[in-house]
Amino acid sequence: MGSGRLEAFSDGVLAIIITIMVLELKVPHGGDLSDLKPMVPHLASYLVSFIMLGIYWTNHHHLLHAIQRVDGRVLWANLHLLFWLCLYPVVTAWAGETRFAPWPVAAWGIVQFMCGIAYQSLVQILIALHGPDSMLAAAIGPDVKGRVSLALYAAAVLLAFVHVAISCAIYVLVMIMWLIPDPRIERRIER
Repeated sequence: MGSGRLEAFSDGVLAIIITIMVLELKVPHGGDLSDLKPMVPHLASYLVSFIMLGIYWTNHHHLLHAIQRVDGRVLWANLHLLFWLCLYPVVTAWAGETRFAPWPVAAWGIVQFMCGIAYQSLVQILIALHGPDSMLAAAIGPDVKGRVSLALYAAAVLLAFVHVAISCAIYVLVMIMWLIPDPRIERRIER
């Protein structure tokens, strides 16, 4: 089967996740800029999570345009990824609500780590389906950035109990790493 329905379903789920996250932001009480100050942790966690979800959406989009077909394994691997992405609103709100307490920051990192694992799993299943000589396999290559991201997330989870600012800085670092466009798949598709 083709990947169109999988892409449409995934796009819909991601749109709902982003909508749920923004609904967690409460309207400030008052009309002064100073009334926004209590919202800063919520806005900060929302911003990072929104950008990370956007990164997953764009990479997922490119991934599905680099393949010809999907099977049951791909469908389940994609659901596995969507499961972890669906937890973003919960950990985002928890981190913001507690002003980045250690356990919520660690939970936020665990969800990000598991999203990375699920995404890599989806990629590997797609490569297995399309073959080691496929355009996707060539575009992904050894996926150093993916592996480094997972290692950084794992370290950040542990460091949340040492100093949450270090963990949050690592989450932002990984986000910045992925914000830099990764043209591997786009270049292969254009050829």
